[in-house]
Amino acid sequence: VDLEEFGGGSVQAGGSLTLSCEASGVPADFRCMAWFRGSSGDERELVGSIDDDGTTEIGNSVKGRVTLSQNNLGNTLTLQMNNLRPEDTNIYFCAAEWACYYGSKYYHNWGKGTQVTVLS
Repeated sequence: VDLEEFGGGSVQAGGSLTLSCEASGVPADFRCMAWFRGSSGDERELVGSIDDDGTTEIGNSVKGRVTLSQNNLGNTLTLQMNNLRPEDTNIYFCAAEWACYYGSKYYHNWGKGTQVTVLS
């Protein structure tokens, strides 16, 4: 499984940013794609996940400020983030797995991450 993130960068507080994740080599029975944020190797925080029937789970710290969407082929996951805050500064990772889980430890397929910096 190959996951590649796009769209990171710097934005002023209150601004918006869109991240996308392109997946390839994903097994047909993988049902979930997700965005997490955090440091490599540590438990990462769920930003949002979406499964193959469109059910989404949004992390508590970003609820109401982010929207997840997936293209028809299911190989591109888009994260629209609005009203960004300095505390949203982090590395954002794309993940894929057989099912959606809240904890990052259950995901075994990760992208390399993209930096998001929110300036106060």
